[in-house]
Formats: sequence, C-alpha cells, structure tokens
Amino acid sequence: MAEVKMRLKKGDQVKVIAGKDKNKDGRILKINRSTCHVIVEGLNIVKKTMKPRKEGEKGSIIEIEAALDSSNVMILCKKCGPTRIGYKVNEGNKFRVCKKCGEKL
Repeated sequence: MAEVKMRLKKGDQVKVIAGKDKNKDGRILKINRSTCHVIVEGLNIVKKTMKPRKEGEKGSIIEIEAALDSSNVMILCKKCGPTRIGYKVNEGNKFRVCKKCGEKL
C-alpha cells in the first residue's frame, strides 16, 4: 500500500473534532502514513490485557493510546484555534501556514 502525504507532523498540537474525545487537544506522538492514523498523547485511551511473560509473573491490564484517523483531528493555531494547513514559499523555503490568519505553524 502506498504512503499518503499528510500535512500533520509528529509533535504538532491538534484538537480532536470527532469521536469519543471530541473537543480535547493533545500532541501527536506517532503517525502511520500507510493507514492515515495518528496517535495523540493522552487521548483515545483503551485498556489492553497483557499476558504474563515469565513464569510466576502476573498478567495485567494497561491503558494505552489507540490510533485516531487523521481526518478526525485539526492542527491548532496559536492565534485562532483549530484550522487547516496551507503552504507558502519564501526565498526557496517552503513552510506551513494557518489558512485563517496566515501565521507560520
């Protein structure tokens, strides 16, 4: 499966716009470009059972962040909040800008 070009990057501050964590925000920890999923810090928490690895060790239930579809998050601009991403080229340098106010992201 081909990798999809996404405008989001690891470390971006995003806001969830759909799903059980709607209107919450967090930072992107991981991006999977082949499935268009992102993992956001502290959001979409699910419980996972862990089997004991060694004899005498107990199994446990842990909470981890599950993946969200990238279409369910929007990047946060410092001035105007959730926005779409545009691009500008200045002196040969390409950078991301906010579609609402034009500020560099």
